[in-house]
Amino acid sequence: MIQNIKVFLQNPKKSKIYDILNINDDELQILKKLLEEYIEGNEDIKVRNILTELFSEDKIKALEYIGYIKKLLEEGWIVISSFSQIKNNDLSILEIFNSSVSLSVAFLKLIEQGSLDLVIPEKTPYNDHLEYLHDQFLRIEIYEQLSNIKSNYSKESASIKRLQSKLKLIENTIKEKIKKTKVELPVQNFIKEYELNEKEEILFLALLKEEYTSSNENAREQNYLLNLISDDEIERIKNRALLDDNSKLISEEIFEYDELFGAFGGYTKIYFLNEDILNELIHPKKKHKIEHIVRESIFDFIEPKKGLDEVILPSKTKEMINTLLKQIDKRVLKLLKEWGIKEGSDIEAKIIFYGPPGTGKTLTAHSIAKELDKPLLSLDSSKILSMYVGESEKNVRRLFDEYYSICEKLKTKPILLLNEADQFLSSRTTAAFSSADKMHNQMQNIFLEQLEKFDGLLIATTNLLETIDSAFSRRFEYKILFEKPTFKERKKLWKLKLPKSAQYEEGFDINKLSSFELTGAQIEVIIKNTAYKVAMRKKPVFKTEDFIEEIKKEKGSAFDSEKELGFIKV
Repeated sequence: MIQNIKVFLQNPKKSKIYDILNINDDELQILKKLLEEYIEGNEDIKVRNILTELFSEDKIKALEYIGYIKKLLEEGWIVISSFSQIKNNDLSILEIFNSSVSLSVAFLKLIEQGSLDLVIPEKTPYNDHLEYLHDQFLRIEIYEQLSNIKSNYSKESASIKRLQSKLKLIENTIKEKIKKTKVELPVQNFIKEYELNEKEEILFLALLKEEYTSSNENAREQNYLLNLISDDEIERIKNRALLDDNSKLISEEIFEYDELFGAFGGYTKIYFLNEDILNELIHPKKKHKIEHIVRESIFDFIEPKKGLDEVILPSKTKEMINTLLKQIDKRVLKLLKEWGIKEGSDIEAKIIFYGPPGTGKTLTAHSIAKELDKPLLSLDSSKILSMYVGESEKNVRRLFDEYYSICEKLKTKPILLLNEADQFLSSRTTAAFSSADKMHNQMQNIFLEQLEKFDGLLIATTNLLETIDSAFSRRFEYKILFEKPTFKERKKLWKLKLPKSAQYEEGFDINKLSSFELTGAQIEVIIKNTAYKVAMRKKPVFKTEDFIEEIKKEKGSAFDSEKELGFIKV
């Protein structure tokens, strides 16, 4: 290290770094002079003093050599001290002449190391997603470094070239390592799934890096992000389209943003990654952990895919659900705790969804879990009871014991969904004539006892509210009716669920189909059955009569299942 400095001071042309510097002999003498001063403890030197000492005592003539200083600034080997916040390109010749300069960090590192050797990760497979993120964040750091210096330096400067070379090597290394990797890489899968282009990928990784490190308070600002992917002002203007409301990143809800007004007028946008996406990427093993814990229990773990706004429900039902969500909102619960109305701040509610099969009760429960970002544990009550004949009382206790055990392991309270809960909730027999009646009553008493002290969010679905024991009914704070769809709602369901890419006969009558009183589940079954029949034809064209035939079969059958619940917008 010391030897490199000695050689440069004695004869710069024999130095290891001479070819790297890309400068002429006069410019080399300026660097030598600045290094000598630096060693003497003089970090900042007036440009006019350097030029008059090395080239001409006449200041006017010395001014003619200002181009050497500009070249060294563009190459990144020196920096202006007195105008550190001003771009080099914005300074006039006289401003540079009367300013002070010092050796850049890049030059000092180069003179110490004697080369531009780059530290690049080895091309071995990734062991986990954190190793992958480490390399990607290193890549983003180089983009940030380029963003900081490219406005001051020439594109051909050694500093720019050095960073570009390092960037290219790292990007190639990441690609090679991904090819060899067999473990799951959630972030890479996400980029591929959403088909992000190179610039969208950089913006996405830059925000993800900030979520992990919180190292730069400006990293979320629109201008900062645009500078990462833009070489000049024109390109920056063009790239604004990548962050507007019609862009993929915003329209597909990958990014969210707030608008902040500045102290001197105008506003800027501050971007964030969607919270659900962020949780999935930062905690990729969370889902697998839940599945592992629930696997040996009596519950099914449900991962909801759709929110409430994507579930088709009558407006009155949808309004009641929205009101319910507002009442169990975390902000509301916090206030209730502060006022002494409620002891804890956890979400607590016992809810009954009742109504005919196929009207969306189960899917709505799923969507509530999605809205609240809660795991969902589902239990088909009728199946469990029929499976454990003679042990109903024991298994009701097991139901709640396992639920609380899972809560403890997950450190959170999942939503508990009891599907087809009629067996639990139906009126108890006042005169128990048989041992079966006694067992059933005993099971219900235990369930009532457990329900009384339950402190999570429980949703029970049933077909008939009238059959529910009044003691159970009083324990549920919310009772929400799910009615069969009206003509208007049935028409909407038909339009949403009919295949979009299929061919239909001329005069296809969707109003006629909507006139039949069907639930949403029945409409979906009818469409599926009709599609199979039409697909077998040589000319697969859907006719109104095809659906009517299936409707008659459906209406004439005893099928009335609630397995297909609710409907998703396409």
